[in-house]
Amino acid sequence: MTPLPGEKELPNVLPRTTATQVPLRTLQRSMDARHLIMIALGGVIGSGLFLSSGYTISQAGPLGAIIAYLIGAFVVWLVMACLGELAVAYPVSGAFHIYAVRSIGPATGFTTAWLYWLCWVVALGSEFTASGILMQRWFPGVPVWVWCLIFAAVLFGLNAISARVFGEAEFWFSLVKVIAIVALIVLGGAAIFGITPLSAEHPGAVLLGNFTTPDGLFPHGVSGVLITSLAVFYAFSGSELIGVAAGETKDPAKNIPKALRSTVLRLVVLFVGSIAVIAAILPYDQAGVTSSPFVDVFEYVGVPFAADIMNFVIITALLSAGNSGLFSCARMLFSLAEEGHAPRGLTRLTRRGVPIVALAVSIVVGLVSLLTSVIAADTVYLVLVSIAGFAVVAVWMSIVASQFFHRRRLLQEGGRVEDLAYRTPFYPALPILAFVLLFISVVAIAFDPNQVAALYFGIPFVGACYLWFWLRHGRKRHAGGSPVEPDAVTTGAGE
Repeated sequence: MTPLPGEKELPNVLPRTTATQVPLRTLQRSMDARHLIMIALGGVIGSGLFLSSGYTISQAGPLGAIIAYLIGAFVVWLVMACLGELAVAYPVSGAFHIYAVRSIGPATGFTTAWLYWLCWVVALGSEFTASGILMQRWFPGVPVWVWCLIFAAVLFGLNAISARVFGEAEFWFSLVKVIAIVALIVLGGAAIFGITPLSAEHPGAVLLGNFTTPDGLFPHGVSGVLITSLAVFYAFSGSELIGVAAGETKDPAKNIPKALRSTVLRLVVLFVGSIAVIAAILPYDQAGVTSSPFVDVFEYVGVPFAADIMNFVIITALLSAGNSGLFSCARMLFSLAEEGHAPRGLTRLTRRGVPIVALAVSIVVGLVSLLTSVIAADTVYLVLVSIAGFAVVAVWMSIVASQFFHRRRLLQEGGRVEDLAYRTPFYPALPILAFVLLFISVVAIAFDPNQVAALYFGIPFVGACYLWFWLRHGRKRHAGGSPVEPDAVTTGAGE
């Protein structure tokens, strides 16, 4: 790995095997900026927007929901600004824990990696189950578990061929979702002003009438907006997948910053735009009560077969998120195995550079997670889901902290900021602000009965990861009893 200007060349925290043992095959840099953008959008845009956005509006009120999504988009921009500098500096696959290893310490990197892997593995089971349930609209006689296996096989196949095939599939999966959202914004936006050429009833203009409620602009007060903001943070999770795919991206210094900027802009337009249209057309206390708010708006503007169209779109959204999640899981396991934190067999690659063993393990564990949702929903599955929810914000906090210590170390060692291919703006204020906002969101979870389980299980899981690392490796930075020179691995922040 090429050091940054002013940075010493660092050996891996856990030394590689000898040259004769290193696999000749490597991950392939085959994805363009458009693939990265759609991978990020694929991970973010899911059932939360298509199904749960009505609940968000009912809790925060029409204006409050828009404010909550704007706050969420701002936090995403802060995290992406930090991610950009790190992803360009360390363009390696499954890079989140590498950022933390090199900037904070190996135990933090270890914990970050396992948190993120568990987050997406649990999500896989949920995506398969939800997709199977939706398929019963058209095929009521086929059991849900059959669809789960079919979808798991499809996603495994797309990921197993090559990174470019995965990226291409994700591009088209995500494009379906984006087209649906753009259609909602365009047709719904026109309907706000009374323009509904597809409708036989031609309802009049609603303008901003639905933004005022009997209880004012914020029917549940400012607290409703704040609680919704926490949920919105989770809704934007997946945007960080650009960092996971950095190691398989052509020309990272050019394509990663381009993808980050485009992703944030698209998220703001798509999320805030669709929420604004839904809030304007549907009364806040009726939005998404009996069906998807997207279905309600499409039926309002006169789109034929609206329910069937959205059923297809939502299934596509779920499979898209699962596709991105499986990619992330495999790369994170591969990266962990390379560093000696997982079995070495997980580093095995196909001729096209796909970590096939890590991919197979991830899909199997995802299906096991699905099984626990049936046989142990109130115990094992509750624990897994709670940790997964906590993991999103914890990983974002790790990213912004890594950028802070990464830049600080660069400056301490005499490096020049001007030589960085991509620079996080407004340093150090930006990473500090991002960390504070994310920390506040974690603390606020304790006051939300629906989310507090994330702290009950998430914090002990983090503690267990640190304890496991220190018991196995001690506080020294080494592997297998082979110490690494302490001064060669100083990262600017002690573990």
